[in-house]
Amino acid sequence: MQRGAAARHRQMVEDMLTRSANVCPGHSTERTTPTVKAVPVGALRVMLKRGLVMCPDRRLDAIAPAVFYGGLGVFAWNPEVKAGSTVITKQIDSMTRKDEYPTDTLVWDAKGTALKQQTVPMFEPRPGAAVLYKVR
Repeated sequence: MQRGAAARHRQMVEDMLTRSANVCPGHSTERTTPTVKAVPVGALRVMLKRGLVMCPDRRLDAIAPAVFYGGLGVFAWNPEVKAGSTVITKQIDSMTRKDEYPTDTLVWDAKGTALKQQTVPMFEPRPGAAVLYKVR
């Protein structure tokens, strides 16, 4: 049973990495993989089902290293800010447990505190990429 669970988790990680490679201009295996692997398997399952995607984005700064672009269903973090990965992983886990995804852009600081009125770079998918997010 344990081996099957590990294989399923590996498959979901691979599926999310494929989606990231297709959608995210800042994707690279080195930047994306460690954070995707840190996301609980249940959260990855929900994200894949809902069409959500994880995108590393080095344009995000240390003040606001983690963002959810609600209209697009994109969770972004700066992989060069140590806390960015931790914060986005916790937010993904929390939001997928509730299965609630606001259409607003949500921004968090390095401690995971929500920031209001914080300007962040606009997310633009790779040219030709289709964002598959299912708004409910």
